[in-house]
Amino acid sequence: MCGRFTLAPKSPDFLNYFEIMESLDFTSRYNIYPGQDVLMVRTNEKNHREAIFAHWGLIPKWQKEEDIGTSWINARSETITEKKLFKTPFQQKRCLIIADGFYEWKSMPTSKIKQPYYFHQKNNMPFGFAGIWEHWESPSGKIIDSCCILTTAANKTVKPVHIRMPIIVPQDYYKTWLDHEIIEQSNFEKMLEIISDKTLLVKTPVGTYVNNPKNQGEKCIEVFEA
Repeated sequence: MCGRFTLAPKSPDFLNYFEIMESLDFTSRYNIYPGQDVLMVRTNEKNHREAIFAHWGLIPKWQKEEDIGTSWINARSETITEKKLFKTPFQQKRCLIIADGFYEWKSMPTSKIKQPYYFHQKNNMPFGFAGIWEHWESPSGKIIDSCCILTTAANKTVKPVHIRMPIIVPQDYYKTWLDHEIIEQSNFEKMLEIISDKTLLVKTPVGTYVNNPKNQGEKCIEVFEA
């Protein structure tokens, strides 16, 4: 799963990496947690990429009352087409949820406190989690765009810490993922195999300061091993 991640780009024009040319007023975030707004890239009706902020926690289109909980922050890629909640967004509303690292926690044999690890690219460049999004509108006209992150079996870097990980889409697959064309399940599975081989991450032990979602700043990613 993915329950906490970062986006603290070193360059103000980091969205160029996702072929978004507009500037964005953005504050570095070192401890993003469910229920917050996250940065999402999608293709709009004019087939142009756009970056927006969306609620992290998918809100079903058919939901009648406003309830922006955090029940659906992740979706398992293996069963993405088996649940009504995820099937239509997967076919029609795919997105990239922008990050530059994520956290997982490992149980320690000699302590009740789990060791947090920070996973990121060696060059600390931003990347896109595979995501799906939904558009919700209340009877009174209030609009909320929401999203969730697709997960898969952990690769060799993440597996010693956690059995699941977010799908990280390589740059040369952005167009395929963001396209409005339907992706067949068999083609999606083949894509996952290729993506897994291309996902190169660095594992860094960090301190328990990150455990509290209220804690922010670079201290969250400072190297520390219990």
